[in-house]
Amino acid sequence: MSITRRFFLHHGALAIAGTAALPGFLVRSVLAEAAAAAPGRRLVVIFQRGAADGLNVVVPYREKNYYAMRPTIAIPQNQVLDLDGFFGLHPALASFKPLYDQGHLAIVHAAGSPSMNRSHFDAQDYMEAGTPDVKSTRDGWLNRALQAQDACCGEHHDAFRALALGPEVPLTLTGRIPAIAIANVNSFAVAGNGPALSPAAQAFEAMYAETGDQLLREAGDESFNAVKMLRAADPVRYQPANGANYPHSEFGSSMRQITQLLKANLGVEAAFTDVLGWDTHQAQGGVQGQLANRLRDFSESIAAFWRDLGDSAENVTLVTLSEFGRTARENGTGGTDHGHANAMFVLGGQVKGRKVYGRWPGLDDEQLNQGRDLALTTDYRQVLAEIVTQTMGAKDLDLVFPGAGLAPNRFLGLV
Repeated sequence: MSITRRFFLHHGALAIAGTAALPGFLVRSVLAEAAAAAPGRRLVVIFQRGAADGLNVVVPYREKNYYAMRPTIAIPQNQVLDLDGFFGLHPALASFKPLYDQGHLAIVHAAGSPSMNRSHFDAQDYMEAGTPDVKSTRDGWLNRALQAQDACCGEHHDAFRALALGPEVPLTLTGRIPAIAIANVNSFAVAGNGPALSPAAQAFEAMYAETGDQLLREAGDESFNAVKMLRAADPVRYQPANGANYPHSEFGSSMRQITQLLKANLGVEAAFTDVLGWDTHQAQGGVQGQLANRLRDFSESIAAFWRDLGDSAENVTLVTLSEFGRTARENGTGGTDHGHANAMFVLGGQVKGRKVYGRWPGLDDEQLNQGRDLALTTDYRQVLAEIVTQTMGAKDLDLVFPGAGLAPNRFLGLV
């Protein structure tokens, strides 16, 4: 086992991914109590990687051209879950309908990045950095929002303040504020808790104890403290509350674990995870099929998260985003290609839901972006700026989204 400085400093942040060989001094230490600070407002960000088809997710079922352009994959009017007489949800999003009706869920349509880049990787990087078409940005918008929060409200650096469910810290959370990546909450294992340490643990302890690298020592302290805090929360024994039933899927597991961490009062303020499978070039399907299956898992996982939180959901805001939408017309293989504007979901106890926000651009041929895509009318940064201002107190929007020229008078009134 080779444990190096990079183990601690991957992406300039803490990376904890189910480490099984920890130093003996950690195993032998006694934790008096876990951090139990009163929970404040928390933000959960979900990235739909692969470009979700917003037109079949939140269906403009009163648009005649929608059906003309999608003869085999359009959602029939009699199967759309009506929202406001013009838009409706895909039927696989049935778990979202009660959240919308109760006023907890809002939708922003025709939203996304102003970048016209149609490369998944570039578009995702631009969106996570919060600087469309600027390749030189090395930190993420959510990390900068935490920095802006510190500037406004005073610095604090709890070990679990910023975390991602996954093998590494994403660009969204990369930056000056330390962030933790956790591959699996339940895979934390403390090995060698008898008198004889494993050779790997002995080597690890010796390296840590003898290092003269202050940065390594500080990162090690934070990593070990975070592990102790998480183990004290006893995640293996966690049981969802309020009858919440998470799907047995990778995304369902991620949402379950985020809920565990939020409810454990470990000081989580910003959490991130992603969900794959949105790149539907072929056999996308309509009411049933590839997209429907992904949407069912997506909505049921988020609905279980909301139910599981119970009363603490009042202090949580969740937002979803995808790098771009898909073409208005279906292609020759029953799918859709890379497009432009999309739909975002915003869920929370403080959200002014039961509404589809944003200016609708229309789907007539002359209204399409480049004659092929849903046109953009709401910059996604405008949505995120309102959320981080209202939930995190991040007032310096020029820091969070440099060059965007955002201001509160342009907010949509979501929260």
